[in-house]
Amino acid sequence: MKTPAELAKLACTVSKVKGNLSVRQMVLMGILAGAYIAFAGWLMTVVSHDMAQHLGSGFTRLVSGAVFSVGLMMVVISGSELFTGNCMMPLGYLAGCTPLPKILRNWGWVYISNLVGSILIAALIYYSGLADNAVGGRALQIASGKMGLSFGQAFFRGILCNWIVVLAVWMAMAATDIVGKVWAIFFPIMTFVAAGFEHSIANMYFMALGIFLRGTPAAVTASGLSEQALANVGVGGYVSNLIPVTLGNMVGGILFVAVFYYFIFKDGLTDIE
Repeated sequence: MKTPAELAKLACTVSKVKGNLSVRQMVLMGILAGAYIAFAGWLMTVVSHDMAQHLGSGFTRLVSGAVFSVGLMMVVISGSELFTGNCMMPLGYLAGCTPLPKILRNWGWVYISNLVGSILIAALIYYSGLADNAVGGRALQIASGKMGLSFGQAFFRGILCNWIVVLAVWMAMAATDIVGKVWAIFFPIMTFVAAGFEHSIANMYFMALGIFLRGTPAAVTASGLSEQALANVGVGGYVSNLIPVTLGNMVGGILFVAVFYYFIFKDGLTDIE
């Protein structure tokens, strides 16, 4: 297992590698990461959609977080590009490893590609017919709840979320085998989901599926949502959630992980090229 100081050096190396990826690599790996997070989001919805009425909301949130963690496991272990995880890259900039334009280039391509992958899975699930039931109703509830948040609520929940997500990536780098990476990812991701924080890439999927399902009578009926709550589900609600959550995710990951750990270990980063 790597020490925290060794992780800081590794983060610089990883930042440099990510900054040098080709557009083809960023786009393809970004689509995959968006899809992996979406798969986890659908799994979470299926597993937990009717659990609260039997086992209570607290345990349901715990299970939801547990199953959702598979998304970041697939991202990290398979090799793909996730915007939120890449908010660690500025540590490389601060250490002089990665020029800022390369970081911004990576973020731009990866964010757009994550969006494509997320919406792709939402569309495939919608057309599969798997959401034409109570599970679809729960998916609509999730989307409506996210689109109904105020800017401030979404922003601060985004900060809290990506502080933990980037920390999960940081911890996974410490592990030298797959089992270690799985457990390093499991607990932080379970924590952010159970706690109710907001993840921009997951929301790309959740809200896209909600928009698809708004015209599905079975899902609408199963959701039990009022006309006012359903009115939140649309392109306007999508954008009004995604902007503050994305900004919050950036603050959480960049400031509380990349910047903090740079200043903790910067004396040992002077020999990084």
